Amino acid sequence: MEGRGGVTTAPISLQDLRRRLYVKAKAEKDWRFWGLYVHVAKVETLSTAYTLVKQANGAPGIDGVTFAAIEEAGAERFLAELREELVARTYRPLRNRRVEIPKAGGKVRVLGIPAIRDRVVQGALKLILEPIFEADFHDGSFGYRPKRTAQQAVDRVAEGIVRNKTRVIDVDLAESSGLRLEEVEYGMAPRHARAVCRLPGAVLGACLKALAADRSHNP
Repeated sequence: MEGRGGVTTAPISLQDLRRRLYVKAKAEKDWRFWGLYVHVAKVETLSTAYTLVKQANGAPGIDGVTFAAIEEAGAERFLAELREELVARTYRPLRNRRVEIPKAGGKVRVLGIPAIRDRVVQGALKLILEPIFEADFHDGSFGYRPKRTAQQAVDRVAEGIVRNKTRVIDVDLAESSGLRLEEVEYGMAPRHARAVCRLPGAVLGACLKALAADRSHNP
């Protein structure tokens, strides 16, 4: 790849990209990121996402495709086909497979299990978006953040108690799908969405449509 003045530069690695995104997001809070989709669809990003998804070793989705089946047919072929769909913007996620887990009082907790192919795409999106939003998190946030544990959260609470901070505010999200599909498709997402609205609606819009279809079939 030719740089200015004819200097040859090496392609940026996923690790370097994530570091640069974090540094930029941390330094400039109002910066809006462009051109991220090309990195989501890169072979390295999809391959890394597949490795992480496979390590989690989850159950198959509604299509019944397992990791064993993917490996038997060839993981590289699987990723190449997935990347082709992303590049052509023909990728469409499947509905989640619904699993009900009994809870106390006769209630059930409903889990939605995406197909492996969709988990890989979600993982690829996370790899690119995570460093941007990670830069915006408050230092006291611990849930679902990289290199943060439940024990660290407990230690933070213990530290607060020592400082006589004893007021607790408990907040739970009853409905988290407030972002409308047209906002994603036409780039009108809320201001705090520093990068999501810069990704094509072909991917994010399809994910929201799949979620809506999933809910309509399983209210």
